[in-house]
Amino acid sequence: MSGELILFERDGDVGLLTFNQPDRLNAMTQAMGEAFADRVASLRDDESLRALVLTGAGRAFSAGGDLDMIEGRAVQGREAPGLARRPIRDGMRSFYKLFLSVRDLPFPTLAAINGAAIGAGFCVALGCDIRIVSERAKLGLNFTKLGLHPGMGATWTVPRLVGPGLAAELLFSSRLVDGAEAARIGLANRAVAPERVVQDTRALAGEIAACGPRANRAVKRALARTLDATLEDQLSFEASEQAINFEEADVHEGIAAVREKREPRFQGR
Repeated sequence: MSGELILFERDGDVGLLTFNQPDRLNAMTQAMGEAFADRVASLRDDESLRALVLTGAGRAFSAGGDLDMIEGRAVQGREAPGLARRPIRDGMRSFYKLFLSVRDLPFPTLAAINGAAIGAGFCVALGCDIRIVSERAKLGLNFTKLGLHPGMGATWTVPRLVGPGLAAELLFSSRLVDGAEAARIGLANRAVAPERVVQDTRALAGEIAACGPRANRAVKRALARTLDATLEDQLSFEASEQAINFEEADVHEGIAAVREKREPRFQGR
């Protein structure tokens, strides 16, 4: 329905979530965050989903935080300096969690960045596992241009993708980059023609969905823990996950498919 803030559709085992307030460039309001978190929660335990694509309706992925909301926080802080810090902090943390709930999904997530992704809007895309971006899209973390410290995990995610030096440049300067540069420096996996963004992202999601779903869910867990793990820890995790896989039907199907020179038909069991 056109009035819904978050749209959902699925094609077999691949889902598509769409921010749906194009007249406001999909600005991130409290209402949109709550609708997004509710939809994500409804998908979290869906064993039949193997991948999810996130995109925005209209000409933007998301132009970032709602300016009225940001101004409201600024008024609150100015009217009660010191006293307002804790409620503002707690409110912002709760707001972050609504949109970053995408990070909690157990299957691979892909952002199809069809247009502008700015500030907190870009941070949501950075919360996905993979990003395919329009080569013409404008992307950036413009927090300091507002006199505001970055939020929504920007100072955690960006250095891990592009390294500390380039992260510092982008975060200090609020500089925008186009899709081609984003792909070159590692903020996106690849840049494609604008009309191909959603199509190509869905095609990649289909490739992922054709692989062993239980194996891919374990890969997602492995990637999430690797930044804090030693090599020995990670080797133990990998060996344990493989031991589980060897008990399952999917690995036998994968082996049979290789021997029979055909595509595997994984059942997720």
